[in-house]
Amino acid sequence: MVEILQGLFAGVGGITWQHLVMWALGLLLIYLAVAKNYEPLLLVPIGFGAIMANVPFSGAIGEGGPLTLLLEAGVLTQLFPILIFVGVGAMCDFGPLLRRPEVMLLGAAAQTGIFLTIIVATLLGFPIAQATAIGILGTTDGPTTLYVASLYAREILPALALAAYSYMALTPMIMPPIIKALTTKEERQMRMTYVEGTEASRTARLVFPLLVVLVAGVLAPVAVPLVGFLMLGNFLRECGVTDRLSQSAQNELINVVTLLLGLTIGGAMTAENFLNLPSLGVMTLGLLAMVFATAGGILIAKLMNLFLKHKINPMIGAAGMSAFPMAGRVVAKMALAEDKQNYLLMQAMAVNISGQLCSVVAGVVVIAIIKVVLGS
Repeated sequence: MVEILQGLFAGVGGITWQHLVMWALGLLLIYLAVAKNYEPLLLVPIGFGAIMANVPFSGAIGEGGPLTLLLEAGVLTQLFPILIFVGVGAMCDFGPLLRRPEVMLLGAAAQTGIFLTIIVATLLGFPIAQATAIGILGTTDGPTTLYVASLYAREILPALALAAYSYMALTPMIMPPIIKALTTKEERQMRMTYVEGTEASRTARLVFPLLVVLVAGVLAPVAVPLVGFLMLGNFLRECGVTDRLSQSAQNELINVVTLLLGLTIGGAMTAENFLNLPSLGVMTLGLLAMVFATAGGILIAKLMNLFLKHKINPMIGAAGMSAFPMAGRVVAKMALAEDKQNYLLMQAMAVNISGQLCSVVAGVVVIAIIKVVLGS
């Protein structure tokens, strides 16, 4: 009888302050999702997974544990990230980008956060492979971060995953102070006339994803899954004969994989993996990467205004982050807050879509570089 009671209450005796901290973190993520509506589809499963993983002697992790099995089968094999890219590609309309390719400059500018963060991480003593994976946080793109981390930095994958998805969810809190610090009230109130440009032909819409796969694949063959699945989703959207597959990718597929991925990320957030200096350093650098990305887009927009006849609102440069569609919505809301008649949603979303594509291209470039550096 005593042994039975000891077994039943073994978990109580195993509770440490580290477990309590991780429970609090899991509950905080759930609170932000439910009470603040910050990306609930991600933060609710991540929070639940973190709580389940940090119950002492939890059967959810370890050998045979479902959360560990999901990690091994879905993340370490890159399966979940590339499946999510199919859904993301199906949701992206690259028409505005094809009509006005100059917005690629703003999308590309935001990716400076990647390379600046790699430099800072390397100077702080992180190995080059880990520094590269940390730098990818500058894309504010969870699937790209997970893909690169699963290739080169599995040992810090839990911290990278949490940083990527939590900061993406917290975009409405992180971006506004940076934007306000780098722009004046007059700049934030600047109105823009939305110019459609020449409508992209159906041929252009079909050739574009195929061309991107071929060019990116030749540059970095190892990154073919990363860009290939994104463009597959976009081709399903544009070809006109696979509507059922396109709708399934945008809804059922991405919803199921998001649920499983969220649980997996939370399950990897054990106190042992998370409450240490390297992991906390990753989280700090992730925030710094997002600051770099936001600032880079704004500063390039200001630089462009020196040469443009029709000025652009510098805030839309911040939408170049690939936190799609959150970054675009944040910029549009800030414009309306400054001026109730200032509608920047279309312009901001065009830049946001270009940032999504540029983040993948940046990921391809980084993979190609690190492959050469590591000789693997």
